[in-house]
Amino acid sequence: RWVTHFCAPVFFLLTGVGAFLASQRRSQAGMARYLLTRGLWLIVLEVVVLRCLGWQFNVDYRVTVLTVLWALGWSMIVLAGLIALPLKAVVIAALSVVAAHNLLDPIPPAALGSFAPLWVFLHAPGVLFTDGTHLVFAAYPMIPWVAVVAAGWGLGRVFLWEPDRRRTLLVRTGAGLSLGFILLRTLGVYGDPRPWTLGDGGLMATLSFLNTNKYPPSLLFLMMTLGPALLVLAALDRRTPAALRPALVFGRVPLFYFLLHVTVIHLVAVAVCYLRYGDVHWMFESPTLAQFPVTQPPGWPFALPAVYGFWVLVVAMLYPLCRWFGRIRQRGGHWWLSYL
Repeated sequence: RWVTHFCAPVFFLLTGVGAFLASQRRSQAGMARYLLTRGLWLIVLEVVVLRCLGWQFNVDYRVTVLTVLWALGWSMIVLAGLIALPLKAVVIAALSVVAAHNLLDPIPPAALGSFAPLWVFLHAPGVLFTDGTHLVFAAYPMIPWVAVVAAGWGLGRVFLWEPDRRRTLLVRTGAGLSLGFILLRTLGVYGDPRPWTLGDGGLMATLSFLNTNKYPPSLLFLMMTLGPALLVLAALDRRTPAALRPALVFGRVPLFYFLLHVTVIHLVAVAVCYLRYGDVHWMFESPTLAQFPVTQPPGWPFALPAVYGFWVLVVAMLYPLCRWFGRIRQRGGHWWLSYL
């Protein structure tokens, strides 16, 4: 589970970096318009396509969980307004929010009365709407995800620097965040609402130490993930090692891959469910929040080795499709390709 924690923070940080680099080829008004429309498009994909065709294979909307595309979409919409501000001001504000937002943890949504849904939207994951039959659960609140994208916007400037200077900053910042995480986590004075325990020591103590809060992402969660990510960016700055070059196929079409991989995983689950039980009705039912993203049949899920096996299978299945679509995007000629 821990290794998957790197995905979302790096998505959000590099969204900001990518937006800044794209802004070098667009006017400010054109970039703001693109971020606004792209953000709205991601929200539509989350609520309509990913929800119906990806996670659940139904359209009853009994359980709608708003996740990464939802938050990325809103972050782009906010960034569309922020790009008109001085870069230094955006970076200072972003880092301040990332550093200080855990001070808001003691405030429960109920304390805000009729404004409770707004607090769920902004900071405290929870039920955004329910009428007793249908439920909307916001898993990715805006704070601090929007700030991570804004910090990425500032980091984008670094990628215009001379290479040695850029790598130096990436290494120093990455090492500082990583060591800062270890220090703050050890002291337990601030940065995460979930304290760690020694337990019986050994592996369980290590896992407890790394088990920082993702919903919403705590300061220590972001330091734990973005610190090593910056070190990896520095290491890969000169060139992509041959062993990692196949990953570039997916990196060139990230949204296309993301939407497809959720759908294909669900299709594989339907096939496995049929082979194992002779029935597939679970795969088309709205789950409970505890079972999201699918209603789980008896004996589900599989053990971790099987999960890794299915992961490898899905990645291998999608490689030729992503390579095909990447070549189409490289040829260009259609404005809408930039939205996939």
